[in-house]
Amino acid sequence: MSGAGKPRGASAAEDGEGTEDAEVPRLCLLGAVQGWRGETELDLGSPQQRALLAALALRARRIVSVDELLDALWEDPPARAATVVRTYVSRLRRVLEPDRARPAVLVSSGSGYVLRLPDPSLDTEVFEELVASAGLARAAGDTATAAGLLREACGLWSGEPLAGLPGPFAQAHRARLTERRLNAVRAWLEAELETGRHAEVIGELTMWVNQHPLLEPMRELLMLALYRSGRQAEALGVFADARRALLEQLGIDPGPRLRELHQGILRNDPGLAAPSAPPAPAPGTSAGSVPFPPAQLPADIADYTGREELVATLRAELVPDGPAMPVVGISGMGGVGKSTLAVHVAHVVRDRFPDGQLHVDLRGAGRFPADPGEVLSAFLRALGVADAAVPRGTAERAALFRSRLAGLRVLILLDDARDPAQVGPLLPGNRSCAVLVTSRAWLAEMPMSRRVGLEPLAAEESVRLLAAIAGEPRVAAEPDAAHRMAEACGFLPLAVRTAASRLAARPNWRLSHMVERLASERRRLAELESGELAVAASFRLSYDQLDRETARAFRLLSLPDGPGVSSAAAGVLLALPEEEAERLAESLADLGLLSCPYPGRYQYHDLLRLFARQLVREEDGAVAERAAVERLLRHYLVTVASLYRVVRPGYPFADLVAPEAAGPAFDGPAEALRRLRGEITTVLAVAGQAGRDPEGPLALVADLTLVLIQLIDLGMAVPDLCDLAGRVADAARAAALPRSEARARYTLLWALREMRRTRRARTEAARVIALGRRTGQTTLLPGALIALALTGVGHHADDEVAAWCDEAVDRAAGLGNRSSHAFVEGMAALADVDLGRYGSARSRAERALAAFRELGDFVGQVHMLYARATALHGLGEFDAACEDYRSCLAALRALGSRDRMPGVLVGLAESCRAAGHPARALEAAEEALVIAERVGLEHRRANALAALGHALCDLGQHDRGRACLAEAGTAFARLAASTEG
Repeated sequence: MSGAGKPRGASAAEDGEGTEDAEVPRLCLLGAVQGWRGETELDLGSPQQRALLAALALRARRIVSVDELLDALWEDPPARAATVVRTYVSRLRRVLEPDRARPAVLVSSGSGYVLRLPDPSLDTEVFEELVASAGLARAAGDTATAAGLLREACGLWSGEPLAGLPGPFAQAHRARLTERRLNAVRAWLEAELETGRHAEVIGELTMWVNQHPLLEPMRELLMLALYRSGRQAEALGVFADARRALLEQLGIDPGPRLRELHQGILRNDPGLAAPSAPPAPAPGTSAGSVPFPPAQLPADIADYTGREELVATLRAELVPDGPAMPVVGISGMGGVGKSTLAVHVAHVVRDRFPDGQLHVDLRGAGRFPADPGEVLSAFLRALGVADAAVPRGTAERAALFRSRLAGLRVLILLDDARDPAQVGPLLPGNRSCAVLVTSRAWLAEMPMSRRVGLEPLAAEESVRLLAAIAGEPRVAAEPDAAHRMAEACGFLPLAVRTAASRLAARPNWRLSHMVERLASERRRLAELESGELAVAASFRLSYDQLDRETARAFRLLSLPDGPGVSSAAAGVLLALPEEEAERLAESLADLGLLSCPYPGRYQYHDLLRLFARQLVREEDGAVAERAAVERLLRHYLVTVASLYRVVRPGYPFADLVAPEAAGPAFDGPAEALRRLRGEITTVLAVAGQAGRDPEGPLALVADLTLVLIQLIDLGMAVPDLCDLAGRVADAARAAALPRSEARARYTLLWALREMRRTRRARTEAARVIALGRRTGQTTLLPGALIALALTGVGHHADDEVAAWCDEAVDRAAGLGNRSSHAFVEGMAALADVDLGRYGSARSRAERALAAFRELGDFVGQVHMLYARATALHGLGEFDAACEDYRSCLAALRALGSRDRMPGVLVGLAESCRAAGHPARALEAAEEALVIAERVGLEHRRANALAALGHALCDLGQHDRGRACLAEAGTAFARLAASTEG
């Protein structure tokens, strides 16, 4: 019992493990609460402060909310209880890590605190580890080892657990821990009796019987030990004492087991004699059938749900009838259900392996992975090899293991493997066996017959799992809430199971209440904890494996909103060369902490992203977080400005926001647009993220919003850009940044016009004109004036609209920028078409088209071909209009841009109709509708439906044509309210 008072490993420095471990605080809870650093006991403060530390320690590495701490310390918390908790935390930090500027052991996390200690630092965890190892040893038939482990576990105790601590939490856990101690003591003394040490344990048993006179199992062991030591009369006396105590205190007789043992002692039952040593295996018996085939699979999950096709596939894969042994690997992030699936599949196929099933938890995701040599030793004993016959070296054990399995049909489940080096020695050598391996890492170097990268459940499967745990009636009563709850869990099985378990334990909660609790991203991980189920704790196992550099990458790469980051963006976030950042991201992908949907692109699962961002707040801080996002935002500004220079060469906005900035090179506009499409969702998300930050770089976001106007030129992501520009403009106005406000509103007005929100677009155009004049941003004035003209048609006098067009063209000419001048004149051509001035429109469009051709501006050419085509249609030159529309489509296809195609195809359909080609009109209208439904915006679809309806009627298909026209009319009616909104 010499280990009592300190967790195992308290003198690690003395054993040559280095001084760093000696600086880690260690806590003892199995007695009076004590703390140690090296050989120095720590002053942990008052009993209530120690109670708070114990509450954190018994949930180590898990978030404990302030509310939970209040409930732990007080039956009825006082008014300033939360302040008291913060005071206790502050004091404990000074004791636990006095030399740290930032806490690393007792850290704030969301709405609570986390105590982070390495695994050997809590005596409760050492105790549980020893008891679990003893259970495995005993199950494998190694009773002597089990007895030794349990003896060591029981030696950690130094009295009543959590002695002297106040509060309901300490009281409840004191009872739980005492029960765990009694169970361990009983298991230890049973194992000692099984190894023949009956005389040696009589004193220990007598002490425990005296302390717990009503505990019948302890009396049974004492009677048996006395009887086997030749002290039959004393054994009978123990029974008499038990009867008397039970009658006096409880009014009952001893139970049937104790009475049966008493009768056996009276008649000298041979079955009570001490066990004899098991006979050594005869030479040559290392191979062949196993007398008692091992059946080590954990219990199957009663509520297993989903993945039926995958189960069937793996079942077929594990049939050992091919030329090589089946080795199936299941990999994926923590909590995705690898172990659950593997155990379920193993039970499905177990009948095909009559010689047994072996199972081991390799603890690959933890700090202390299982040693292959020790696993082989346990496997060999399970296969009937005596302890004395197990070789000392891992290689020799692996060879004997393969020999022992020769000719046998055994299934081996290796759960939570760390790497191929851990798995390799555990593989049989014959094809009649099969192996199922789970791992968070991909284990790419290991040859397998099949690999499965496990993804989260489908939405419907997640809801079924929720119903299986929380109850079908509750899910049926709130189906929408059930889906939102599963979605908030990221469809991750562990998260769904955890949330469902919380609901199951709270029958009065509605699903919608749980959805509300999960809505907060900062609290979501704390909500996903129920008993032993904890999503954050599962993620922490993977994170704790990472070296410092990879851990930093895991944290910082989570910062951008949006669907993921490119390798280039990763380099910017990490302030590293792109190649180095990609190497770190690939390492995280190999460990299941990132996904890589295609080369150079990386994504987080939603909950992993929340976990990583929580770590950023705890370990990096707000300054580092904001700096990383700003670095990325500047990178995107330079990149988008470079794209602008390629897509709209000569236009002044790129130089306005990023003068002389060297961005990436692009091989022409088509390649630039491909890059833009791949990155735009993330760029918009990060811009919105920075724009929402009160301390964020708002001027930088406004500049980025201005050059993102090229999206409108291409008809891409218009609603998202409209929303972003509006929020940035309002924020800039509130922050008194008129230059930034003008730039954001310029993009906003064109987005509103594209969405047919003409009244708001006119209002914003007027604001930009006023702001541009006030701040001297003359570059914005021509575009704002021409937008005012375009949105003023039908709402202002034609002469007034024409005057705005002329002023816009004159101002653009005055800027001395050919691209800006061509753009404004081309937009004036569209205004002329709306005014019925088709000749002027044609002339303007041709002048702008010639300028854009000289500049190499393909997007400008598309717009001007379209403008000239509309003018030609108005002039009655329908065949010429069709040619321009076709040229326009060819240019869009060459650019790989589909968003503008519906409008061009509708124009082509109308010109074909007017030219007397109804079949060609029908073909164009049908294509317009197909593309419009893919790229979005209701007015595109409505126009396509109208064109299709007219073409069908022209061809005599009146029923279908009228149906299309009716549907178009309904869509235009829906748009009418917003057109002037």
